[in-house]
Amino acid sequence: MIASLPMYGWPELAPAHDRLWALIRDNLRAEGLEAPETLNRHMPAERTWEHPDLLLGQTCGLPYRTRLHGQVALVGTPDYGLSEAPAGHYYSLLVVRTDDAGRGLGDFAAGTLAFNSHDSQSGWAAIHAHAAERGIRFSRTLRCGTHEASARAVAAGRADIAAIDAITWRLIRRFRPRIAARLRILDHTAPTPGLPLITARPGAVPALFSAVSDAIARLAPAERDALGLRALVAIPAAAYLAQPTPPAPRHPATQT
Repeated sequence: MIASLPMYGWPELAPAHDRLWALIRDNLRAEGLEAPETLNRHMPAERTWEHPDLLLGQTCGLPYRTRLHGQVALVGTPDYGLSEAPAGHYYSLLVVRTDDAGRGLGDFAAGTLAFNSHDSQSGWAAIHAHAAERGIRFSRTLRCGTHEASARAVAAGRADIAAIDAITWRLIRRFRPRIAARLRILDHTAPTPGLPLITARPGAVPALFSAVSDAIARLAPAERDALGLRALVAIPAAAYLAQPTPPAPRHPATQT
């Protein structure tokens, strides 16, 4: 049995995530359901998503619609309380260096786009949809592996622009202030459904939704604020499947 909450699994947040899981675990056990003692942090997130023993995990909207839909069941979507998005939704902030003279997205089309993964809604799909609406296409990209690494690449001058999801941007500002100080927000993308919780056990969805909702409500205020959590909401699968998926990249990305 596997439980994994990797998507905002920064080391600084490990105690709060452990407390959240302990509350979820105890709620499930009180209902007679088996639940692992601790979160799984050694297995790559991509492996947990398709693991037959996944009790609770968190994925991204892009892999959900492209390959996980039909294999896993949606449990719910955490609401991180973003003021400019509906509950359970998020958006990406397009960040550039503070000293860069560019003022519009078109000014960066010939530059290098840093991104975390081709499997990322916030780091890859969102900025491509935003750019396509404006007739812009990026030809040079730098694959960085994480949002934090993408932000570092722009701050260091190895890339010119990146799309960082608004929740991760909160964390960068809080825990990596030197990086944040070298970046400015150029624009933001339209809100899309956030990072859903999933399970390989469809029959457990009602119990999981209830257990997670109660756990969020019972977190200490400091823990809830650290994680940025407000509630768990139900967003239908159709809302995820309706988002545009960018075409496969025509040029291989440089990797860092």
